[in-house]
Amino acid sequence: MENKNLSDKLFISASEKYGEKYIEHLLDQYRLYVNAAEKISDRRQKTNEFFLGLNTALIGLLGFIMTKTGSKENSLILFIASIAGAIMCYLWYRIITSYKGLNSAKYKVIHTIEERLPLALYDTEWEALGRGNDKTKYWPFSHIEQYVPWIFIVLYWILLLSMVPWTKVLLFLLCLLSYRGV
Repeated sequence: MENKNLSDKLFISASEKYGEKYIEHLLDQYRLYVNAAEKISDRRQKTNEFFLGLNTALIGLLGFIMTKTGSKENSLILFIASIAGAIMCYLWYRIITSYKGLNSAKYKVIHTIEERLPLALYDTEWEALGRGNDKTKYWPFSHIEQYVPWIFIVLYWILLLSMVPWTKVLLFLLCLLSYRGV
């Protein structure tokens, strides 16, 4: 049903009404659209490379700062950088999900166009891969790449938690408990 509605929206002009260049224009638009989908994938990859490099450098720098200087000296810098890194990673995750949605929509359109072409190459390939549901055949990249920002978020939280003076927190809690008579 969804493909039928998409097809009705996509093919607004019947070939008989359009004229003799219908097939030629259909193929030209198909090529342009496939190219646009590939460019989205390229941009997505470059975005991932940027965020991966940035986070790797930031985690490395923060680790270096923690080992080479006293944590008290740079605790504010480490705290702010860790929070900023975690926020940046969450935004990276949202960008990945946006690209995933955009690519999914583009490939639905491509599959719909292929219903009118002699060969349905992308749809057949997707079918051969189990439509992304069988991990033994194919595990979609977007499912894997979404974990990477969360791994960095966990690293930033570990860094934040390592700055907490746990002995002082424990002493405070013990004092609080003894004061309350517990």
